[in-house]
Amino acid sequence: MKLQQLRYAWEVARHDLNVSATAQALYTSQPGISKQIRMLEDELGVDIFARSGKHLTHVTPAGQAILRLAGEILQQVESIKRVAHEFRDETRGELSIATTHTQARYALPPVIRAFTERFPDVSLHMHQGTPMQISEMAANGTVDFAIATEALDLFSDLIMMPCYRWNRTVVVPQGHPLTKVKTLTLDTLAEHPLVTYTFGFTGRSKLDEAFRSRGLTPRVVFTAADADVIKTYVRLGMGVGIIAHMALDPEQDKGLVKLDASHLFEPSTTRIGFRKGTFLRGFMYEFIRQFAPHLTRELVDSALSCHSRDEVEALFADIELPVL
Repeated sequence: MKLQQLRYAWEVARHDLNVSATAQALYTSQPGISKQIRMLEDELGVDIFARSGKHLTHVTPAGQAILRLAGEILQQVESIKRVAHEFRDETRGELSIATTHTQARYALPPVIRAFTERFPDVSLHMHQGTPMQISEMAANGTVDFAIATEALDLFSDLIMMPCYRWNRTVVVPQGHPLTKVKTLTLDTLAEHPLVTYTFGFTGRSKLDEAFRSRGLTPRVVFTAADADVIKTYVRLGMGVGIIAHMALDPEQDKGLVKLDASHLFEPSTTRIGFRKGTFLRGFMYEFIRQFAPHLTRELVDSALSCHSRDEVEALFADIELPVL
């Protein structure tokens, strides 16, 4: 059994059983990958992939167990490489992050700027996606860190640490009737068409829970994953916008009026996470600390030693998080 064979099988599964796409991604030949996977299956005495003719159709039950272990082995190989890089040159390397538009656009720019100034020889790669895409990229090793707010159940294979809390702002065009309301209420909001995040993005679940707890059914007429898109349609008069407080730019959003809605919704918590067993290089610890200053190296190491999500949550239970 060769490490290369395990990598080929793992990558084929990750590329939706498309051997041609896998070959292109790995800069090798399609017949070469197929041959190595067959040799691995012959050695093991079981099929990792079911086939119809020359086409792979699905991963077999045995293949699922084998690929899970192969993923763990490949992760450890990557950790070994990182150990070597760390001792060879602790200021050079690559760092990949997966997150949502709101985090990438509004929360991360000052962190990225400060990080690149301190580590100019570290290449940063940003990936944006849905919470499910973010969790998958972090779990399969495509990225080093996942930064997310919603759908924590999707991140069960990751160590997720709390970074900061945030709440929502209602945005309306100048002259909108809500600008004359003294105290904003959920009942008042429910009377207007709403423009907000797609379900599963940027704390949307907290918004839905708030209305549901009051027995209200809001009229959501437009949703988007991108706060800038939401603000565009608010300007067009499609409805009242509800976005993350951090997503309002005083300079670029002068045509909009913000109305505090923090008393209407439970605050949300943004977290940063990585795969269990990951070897964190020095500059990776520093990125975490710059994004969330309370996450010291010692605290991150303590989280790494936890055996369950409950242990991680207990570790941070008494820490007062900053509010954005």
